[in-house]
Amino acid sequence: MLRRLRRGAALACALVLAAALVLPAQAAVVLDIGSRGENVRKVQQRLIQWGYMTGSADGVYGAQTQAAVKQFQRKYGLTADGRVGPATAAKMGITLTSSGSGASSSATTASIVSSDHRLLSKLVYAEARGEPYKGQVAVAAVVLNRVKSSSFPNTISGVIYQKGAFSCVTDGQINLTPDDTAIRAARDAMNGWDPTGGCLYYYNPKTASDQWIRTRTVKTVIGNHSFAV
Repeated sequence: MLRRLRRGAALACALVLAAALVLPAQAAVVLDIGSRGENVRKVQQRLIQWGYMTGSADGVYGAQTQAAVKQFQRKYGLTADGRVGPATAAKMGITLTSSGSGASSSATTASIVSSDHRLLSKLVYAEARGEPYKGQVAVAAVVLNRVKSSSFPNTISGVIYQKGAFSCVTDGQINLTPDDTAIRAARDAMNGWDPTGGCLYYYNPKTASDQWIRTRTVKTVIGNHSFAV
């Protein structure tokens, strides 16, 4: 009986090994000049959102897309070869799919990549859930603009937990679990998309009781929030 079990186990191992040798490993998707399809369109949409290229996302990987990718790669310390492989796609917050040349896919990742990203996602969810996606990115961008300003703390946690800065810290909503939309919005802002054009403040004019905030110069309105400097 024991001998038969051993022979059976050996046969199973042999079959697994044979399958591994016969079935080819799935190659990573890499986009380059001449690539077409939904993967390219997703990359172009990101690059347009973040200001690396202009025009429309036509799904054709041409010289303009390549130049924009190189610019993005240089900014984030990646190899500036103008090709979008796993590393560049991950930095953009997208997933390249093998079916990307066919039907539309919504494979944008919504994973937390750092403690700063986690905290910023929680702030976006607490302050802006229910707002349009662009408005959620804008809220995250205000935090990042403050980090870069000499008038505020120079870390994301310092800005968010600055006394009296955000009501969600005071009422505890900062501790809520962010949804996928908030996570993506925070990631987009961290990757350079700023729909506010550099604003340092935002408020809801329908509910804001602080009169000082209303003295700030409003630069844009997105959803229910006015964004100001």
